[in-house]
Amino acid sequence: MFTPELFAQSLIAGVIIGVIYALMALGITFIYSIVKMINWAMGEFYMIGSFVQYFLVVGLVGPDLWYIAAILSALSVFLVGFLVEPILIKPMFTGGIERKDDYATVVTIALLLLLRNLATAISGPYQRTPGTTLPTVMLGPLPENGARLAAFLCALAAMALFWLLLRKTWLGLALRATSQSRVGAQTAGVDVLRLDQIAFGIGVALAGFAGALLAPVFLVFPTNGVVTTTKGFEIIVIGGLGSIPGALIAGVLLGIAESLGASFIASAYQNAYGFILLLIVLMIRPSGLFGEKLREA
Repeated sequence: MFTPELFAQSLIAGVIIGVIYALMALGITFIYSIVKMINWAMGEFYMIGSFVQYFLVVGLVGPDLWYIAAILSALSVFLVGFLVEPILIKPMFTGGIERKDDYATVVTIALLLLLRNLATAISGPYQRTPGTTLPTVMLGPLPENGARLAAFLCALAAMALFWLLLRKTWLGLALRATSQSRVGAQTAGVDVLRLDQIAFGIGVALAGFAGALLAPVFLVFPTNGVVTTTKGFEIIVIGGLGSIPGALIAGVLLGIAESLGASFIASAYQNAYGFILLLIVLMIRPSGLFGEKLREA
């Protein structure tokens, strides 16, 4: 039954979860913008972030300092990505590989399987939660889960820092130049291979941060990144591959579509509503809301 209160609550919930989804999509589209590849293992970096969050909260800092654990989780995932990139991704540009897209797909899918099975072997197929002491928050007359709201605010803060990095620092200028023209950036003296390493680390760190923030909401287990990765790819297709503003706007639209659909149609088909939105957008604009149309010869 439709009521204004239920509609408002569903809308707020959709915006909150949509922004957190967008954090994952932002990492995917950022790596694509710089390195020109799709990282199919993003969900596993999300998983690593959630596991690091769990072990830090349970074994070190405690649930009251969850935000410190989340920052450390993101830094840990950044380090993993920073170390993995020269081994697996750099040969795509230095090894004389002709079909770079195929190479990137095979390598990142292999990395996906390795990380997922390694996590299963170490931790088992069990679901865990770091727990939370955050109380339910009233947004006006409407209650909202404290952990989910905190994750939303932290995701916004992470996006703001990411924007400042891109727009207000020399590193951000170099990254934007590389995204527009790798050859042009190299001609200007920019070490694009080092930027690839940094960009890969930042991109997977965003996914790891999302995993850490959502650890008490969606639980921690070896395959917890599968659904989130799917939603991340839905978002970048809806928003336009390579568009950072598109990732944020599409994330919010996806969250709202899922939340309203679950509230007023059927919660059992919540994950299907995102695909319906995706199909509608592709029928209207095949390149995505903010994607660039390919030039024809």
